[in-house]
Amino acid sequence: MHFGPREIVTPFRPIPLEVPEGMAPNEFFNSTENLNDLAHNNGLLKNPEDLLLYRKALGHSNEFDTSIIYNTSNSILDPLGRPVRRTQVPENVKKVWNRMNQVIIDYMFEKYPDPDEALLLAGEASLDATWPLTSPGVPSIRMLHNHFIAFDKQQLRKAEFADPHNPNLTDGGQHSLFQSYMRDVYSDFFSALDFNILEQTSKSSSRIELTGYPQGLPSWKIQDGVDALKNIYFWQEYDQVLMGFIDFYRAFFTQVSTRNAPVPEGSYFPEQVESILLFNNCFMATAKKVREQCVTDAKYANAIRWQPAFKQLIYRNDEGDLIVTISQNSIGNAITELLGVVVKREPDAEAYEKAEPALIEKLLEVRDRLVRADLGDAIETPYWSA
Repeated sequence: MHFGPREIVTPFRPIPLEVPEGMAPNEFFNSTENLNDLAHNNGLLKNPEDLLLYRKALGHSNEFDTSIIYNTSNSILDPLGRPVRRTQVPENVKKVWNRMNQVIIDYMFEKYPDPDEALLLAGEASLDATWPLTSPGVPSIRMLHNHFIAFDKQQLRKAEFADPHNPNLTDGGQHSLFQSYMRDVYSDFFSALDFNILEQTSKSSSRIELTGYPQGLPSWKIQDGVDALKNIYFWQEYDQVLMGFIDFYRAFFTQVSTRNAPVPEGSYFPEQVESILLFNNCFMATAKKVREQCVTDAKYANAIRWQPAFKQLIYRNDEGDLIVTISQNSIGNAITELLGVVVKREPDAEAYEKAEPALIEKLLEVRDRLVRADLGDAIETPYWSA
C-alpha cells in the first residue's frame, strides 16, 4: 500500500442562511445572530457556563463530528475580544469543558474500539485575535471551539491522494518555521517542562501509517490512555503543553520584532525562556533572519502572525495509544490536515441525508451521557427533540 495524505469528499446539506448585503461571510458568522441560528438549528446541549455542543452543519466527517464552542456571542459583542485559546477561559468553565471532553472522547473509544477501523481525534484550533476579520481563511466563528471527529479508515484507504504540496497540509516537518530552523532548541524547551502523565514519544509511534502524518511535531503519549482523561492532573499537563508553546511562540516573535528583547512579560516559564531560548544561538539567528526579511519584504511581513496561533490535538495512533501534539497554525488549514486528512466539502443534500440518521443517533447518545453527568441541558431543534 502507498502512504500519503488523503483527500476525502464529505457531502453536506446547504445551509439556508443569507448573509446580509455588504457583509463578508466570516464577519456575519461571528455575529450573535448567526450563533443564535447555530444553536436553534444545530444545537445539541448547552449549560450555564455558556458551553454549547452542536452538530457541524459543514462537517469534516459524516461518521461522527461534533464541536463544543464557548459561546460568548451575547456576553462579548466584540468578536476580537472573545477568548480564542484555553488559557483565556475562566477556571470554572475550563473544568466543565474538560469533563465534557472526557465524556465525549470516552464515548468515541467505546463506539470505535478498533484503531484499524477509525481514526479518532479531538482538539482545538485557535487563531490569534490580531487577524483581521476580513482576511481570507479566518474561521467562520471567532470563539474558542474544539472538534471531535471520527474518520472511517476504509474510506481513507479508498480516497485519492492529496497534493503533498498543498499549503494547507501545514505541519512541523514541511512548513513550520520552528521545526525547519530550530528543531533542537524547540525539543529541548519542551523537554524541560515537568510531565508525569504525558510521556514524550518518537515520531514513528505518533505517525498514522496510512497518511504519514503528523510529521516532525513534538508529541506525547498519554499514559493509561482514556482512563487518564478522568484525572484532573492530565488536563493540567495538557494545558502545560499549550503554555509551553505560547511561551516559545511569543519569545521568538518578540525577538523578531525587537532585537535582543527581554523575556516577554507574563511568560509561563520565564526561567526556561531565559536559559534555553534567549541564550541559544540558533534561536537568535533565526529571529534575525526573519526580522531582516520583514524589513525588506512587505508581503512577508504582513503575513506574520505576531501572537500565538496553534492547533492542539488528542488523537489515537495505529497502536491504539492516545497521543497529544501541538502545531503552529497557518491561515486556511483545517485541524484534520495535521493528521494528513484533507476534507473536500460538497453540497449534496441527498447524499448527506443518507448518512444523517446514523450520525444524529450517535450525537444524541453522547448528549444523553453529558446530561446524565450534569454537564448541560438538551436543546430541541427542528431535527431532534430535547
